[in-house]
Amino acid sequence: MIVVMKRGFQRAELEDVIALIEEKGARPMISHAEHSTLVGVIDKTPGEKHGVSPDALSSLPGVEKIVPIEEPYKLVGRPLHPEDTVICIEPENGVRFQAGGGYFGVIAGPCAVESEEQIVETARAVRLAGGTALRGGAFKPRTSPYSFQGLKEEGLKMLAAARRETGLAVVTEVLCVNQVDLTAEYADVLQIGSRNMQNYPLLEAVGRQSNPVLLKRGLCSTLSEFLLAAEYIAYQGNPNIILCERGVRTFEDDTRFTLSLSSIPILQKKSHLPVIVDPSHSTGCDYLIAPMSRAAMAAGADGLMIEAHPHPSQSRVDAEQAIDCGAFAALMDDLRRLAPAAGKRWSE
Repeated sequence: MIVVMKRGFQRAELEDVIALIEEKGARPMISHAEHSTLVGVIDKTPGEKHGVSPDALSSLPGVEKIVPIEEPYKLVGRPLHPEDTVICIEPENGVRFQAGGGYFGVIAGPCAVESEEQIVETARAVRLAGGTALRGGAFKPRTSPYSFQGLKEEGLKMLAAARRETGLAVVTEVLCVNQVDLTAEYADVLQIGSRNMQNYPLLEAVGRQSNPVLLKRGLCSTLSEFLLAAEYIAYQGNPNIILCERGVRTFEDDTRFTLSLSSIPILQKKSHLPVIVDPSHSTGCDYLIAPMSRAAMAAGADGLMIEAHPHPSQSRVDAEQAIDCGAFAALMDDLRRLAPAAGKRWSE
């Protein structure tokens, strides 16, 4: 439930509300809307019901009304947090990346880090074209155990070198709990991939970090399941979550997955978290990246995550869904022209 405080309430009245919630074994979550202060009543232990009575709360001085929360996701939902969350990442001496609140940020780079020369060259091209963050996989989840698995810690060091060279924030995937601390040392944003969207111990582990988390939608998940995965992260104390729509598996076989652009306004209606789109993994086709990127911006997305590689034909991973740096620069020019009509401010 949500406690809505009266306008002009006294600090002591808010403290009385918080004290009652904590006394009954729940956790208070305070949020400030444009014209009101809200206090969410959150169960400390998921699955257990608190003993806070709505009548007891409504009788306290300073309380205007009690509003029930119908959705199972309390922390990432709109009712308790009506204002958009803006994720802002500023690496030391680096480029500001912002998503949400009308900002539009572009994350780009190769699927996998293959060498320092490759990742630095890509980072320079991304920065020159106006990209705001660098992606690159150091740990790679592959369907086949015989496929390239990534350079691991050496790849993380190469990403850090590219950040020093260009100032771009680094986004990279973490695959398991024992990689979280190591990856957080090098990366600005921790990515949870589609296959791990419901890896709950991993979600809890990144939720205990201070790094923002980029959470990709599971390839067979509903939007409610997607938001509940984000709830796992927020419940552990990390509210800095970027949702990434990357398509779902359907009967269609002309694209790798089916990109659901309708998920953008739905997620933005249900949640305050920024929503970005990955047109590379969703389509699996280089020629579809540009039109689907423009469509995602027009649909209201807060950003994009694009696979770009200096020489896509030589890429060790997913070559068919990467665009070269020239095509990326041309796409960025198109997006800048489209941004004002879509009501977006460029994040750079």
